[in-house]
Amino acid sequence: MKKKAILAYSGGLDTSYCAVYLSRELGLEVHTVIVNSGGFSPEELAAIEKRAYELGSVQHEVIDVTQRFYHDCLRYLLFGNVLKNDTYPLSVSAERMFQSLAIAEYARQNKADYIVHGSTGAGNDQVRFDVAFAVIAPDTEIIAPIRDKKLSRQEEIEYLQKNGFEMSWEKAKYSINVGIWGTSVGGVETLTSHLALPDSAYPSQPTATDAQQIEITFEKGEPVALNGEKMDSVALIQRLNTLGASYAIGRDTHVGDTILGIKGRVGFEAPAALMLIKAHHLLEKHTCSRWQLLHKDNLANWYGTLLHEAQYLDPVMRDMEAFLASSQARVSGKVSVRLQPYRFDLLGVVSPYDMMQSKAATYGETNDAWDARDAKGFIKIFGNQLKIHASLDDANN
Repeated sequence: MKKKAILAYSGGLDTSYCAVYLSRELGLEVHTVIVNSGGFSPEELAAIEKRAYELGSVQHEVIDVTQRFYHDCLRYLLFGNVLKNDTYPLSVSAERMFQSLAIAEYARQNKADYIVHGSTGAGNDQVRFDVAFAVIAPDTEIIAPIRDKKLSRQEEIEYLQKNGFEMSWEKAKYSINVGIWGTSVGGVETLTSHLALPDSAYPSQPTATDAQQIEITFEKGEPVALNGEKMDSVALIQRLNTLGASYAIGRDTHVGDTILGIKGRVGFEAPAALMLIKAHHLLEKHTCSRWQLLHKDNLANWYGTLLHEAQYLDPVMRDMEAFLASSQARVSGKVSVRLQPYRFDLLGVVSPYDMMQSKAATYGETNDAWDARDAKGFIKIFGNQLKIHASLDDANN
């Protein structure tokens, strides 16, 4: 019997090469699996399945992890207001980790001899795939033909043509990865340090011109309603993506450190992620304590960093998630947002836990919780350490 190989298949050139190479050169029984974490339409999935069978797959599976992706990952990125380098909502890195986990689990359940991905040796995804595969399916051997054979794109095309596959493999000017938490865009400009992506590089083009105001409702940190209409959080994210994209909201360029230690630059558009993170953060400022916010900022930065660097399976991530979830106990309320072409503005919040509405005091105005003597005594003690430090300087000069 032929040995079974589970191929993480996307329908692109790299994984198409892998499908043919595995069956014709290595004599393996190839099973293709695509993991949908919210970025594929039914039409795209159907076309990818058709191509997989044409390339020699004996079985093709679609695994949908969209709800799991939100519940086990995206909501914690939202709880933590995670933006890598204060810019990027971890659109692709978070998605790849959950795709890797789903493929590994499928390979283990189906007792695969090999598990295969099409990553090159120059990026982050190879790390995410290999780590997930090694932890979840340790008895399954990993094959990465593009990386292992150091293949160029042209070599892959020539190999497929030689084997009778005359599909169009013209490389698009821009490499685009569409996901529920954002779409990455790479091209010649992102390989430089000074060129910006043109508007035409983005898959969504602005169609709305008139400003509109929307209202996002959160319950314990999770988005649960849009303009008063209750809906599943995943559906709300998808609705916000469509709405925000019509204004070209959420475009930016991220520069960061890769797992391999080199700098990387990528464009992205993430309308839902950015609007939700900023709206959620504003609501937290009104409802969380000072120390919750300060400690959560530091912890969330580490959570995002570890997720980006393929450490999702480390138990410390569950510890961090417990803290992040606990911090959301009072993060409930409504946030008003105004949408305009290429931008959005946060207008304000309404929440039963809004600490600005305390009867104790109004900032810069009046207070009922203390009098002038209390204020002067507090200030005197508060500044005492500085006075002591300064007095020693004077005594020794």
